[in-house]
Amino acid sequence: MGRQRIVINLDAPPNTGSTRAANHGKRRRWPKVLGILFTLFVIGAAVLGVAGFLLWRHYQSTPSYALSLMIDAAQRGDVAEFEKRLDDGEIAKNMVAAVSQKAAARYGLALSNTVKARIDNTMPSLLQELKPAIHKEVAKEIGEFASQSKPRPFIFLVIAVPSLMKITTQGDSATASASLNDRTFELTMRRGADGWKVTDFKDDVVVQRIVDEVMTRLPAIGLDSKLPLVKPNRRSRRGR
Repeated sequence: MGRQRIVINLDAPPNTGSTRAANHGKRRRWPKVLGILFTLFVIGAAVLGVAGFLLWRHYQSTPSYALSLMIDAAQRGDVAEFEKRLDDGEIAKNMVAAVSQKAAARYGLALSNTVKARIDNTMPSLLQELKPAIHKEVAKEIGEFASQSKPRPFIFLVIAVPSLMKITTQGDSATASASLNDRTFELTMRRGADGWKVTDFKDDVVVQRIVDEVMTRLPAIGLDSKLPLVKPNRRSRRGR
């Protein structure tokens, strides 16, 4: 029985039918792949949009955003918007201790316990009368700080304020400090129903200006039989 040979013809033309089917299958896959990629892109964009919106809403509830609004209003000369961020009553109330102390210090040796008590008792009502002056001084300082740079778009302030001011937040209270004319001032803010407002302002220059105004309404330094402004000098009496 003779051996049978298996001959493979290498010169035979390729199976064009199967090749066309494979190419056609690949072409049909591309729309599906593109559709999946587009769907993923839309979902990713939607997630980023929602996340960005939530972050923006959160930022609008921060003291940094309120300060950005104040500086923007000061640069634009929008007095109404600027004053919405100042609580004049709280600022005047919180300045009582500092102004009273510095006013008493100006009496020096002429200060007696009676005069100090009178100053302390008079200061709260006096500062209420000086509230417009306090408002003017505080607004002037914040306005000067805002004018250190040229007016910028609001979005620029939103980004820049956290780097221009050191802001610390604890619950519904916050402090913000910044440099102005080679000195540092500090704002205290509280969050209320109307958002964040400035409730205290610490700046030695502003306090000194308020003290100058206060001194014009306090008893003059000198001798008074009813109001002993000069403490008795015991050493001089012994010398006599």
